Amino acid sequence: MVRRRGVPRRCKSFDRRTDATRWARELEAEADRSGWITDTRLAEKTTVGELLARYRREVSPTKRSAYSEQARIAAMCRRDICHRTLAKLTSADVAAYRDERLIDVAPATVVRELNTFSHAIETALREWGLWLPRNPVKMVRRPSVPQGRQRRLEEGEEERLLAACDQGRTPLLKQLVVLAIETGMRRGELLGLRWEHVHLAKRVAHLPLTKNGESRDVPLSQRATATLTALSTYKQPDAELVFPMSANSVRLAFERLRTRAKMPDFHFHDLRHEAITRLFERGLSIAEVSAISGHKQLRMLQRYIHLRAIDLVGRMG
Repeated sequence: MVRRRGVPRRCKSFDRRTDATRWARELEAEADRSGWITDTRLAEKTTVGELLARYRREVSPTKRSAYSEQARIAAMCRRDICHRTLAKLTSADVAAYRDERLIDVAPATVVRELNTFSHAIETALREWGLWLPRNPVKMVRRPSVPQGRQRRLEEGEEERLLAACDQGRTPLLKQLVVLAIETGMRRGELLGLRWEHVHLAKRVAHLPLTKNGESRDVPLSQRATATLTALSTYKQPDAELVFPMSANSVRLAFERLRTRAKMPDFHFHDLRHEAITRLFERGLSIAEVSAISGHKQLRMLQRYIHLRAIDLVGRMG
């Protein structure tokens, strides 16, 4: 047992007297250097899995990405590292976890997992009374994330995609694809679009809350306006959502769609790439496109700019 005035006493049991003496000397030396005794008891009895479970339960629900983060943490909690206590967690353990995960998942997934892991430890250090000399996750190098996708619709692919929509049995999928191409909205924004926020006379769709936490107004092209007008004609009187579909049903329907269209490498999010690039091809400025797409940083917007050289020839003079 180690006692110092002004700080809680510390006690710990050991099988050998030498181990107990060494532990006491280390605590006393730390108290002499800093004037206080670090309380490592919580870190010694809390495992990584218990930390992540509490973070998933208390912190994740406060985020807009709660569902995806909770699913990510659930997958992380199945790994062997979650049995290790935080007091014994080292950067080498985290690096081994990183290398193990890179065998099965993409680097971007590993980066997201490490960021969640690191923030969970930081939250515990600041708010939950945990003490560690350092955050071991911050000391580990993140894997390099490859350049963003550059997949665009090639000649004839849009027609194939829409024709494949007509061959399927999922209602509203064709209209969803058309609006994604015309507006550049994310899948979640389209599925959350409410009729009360669609102003057909003004040709504007209002999004009260977007991924970056702010609202924005999306101008509607003639094609998008015509599509929404047709949908409003046949909607139920009490319908609130423009697309009453779940994200998972759209994901499964789009997987079947790209198989019918023989476009296995095409993703739904590629429609947003296509839409944003077409806005630049129409001559809109960066400020105008960012207002439509909702990007705050030019660096993020540049990931979506995939102009074809052949389309720029006419501007070269």
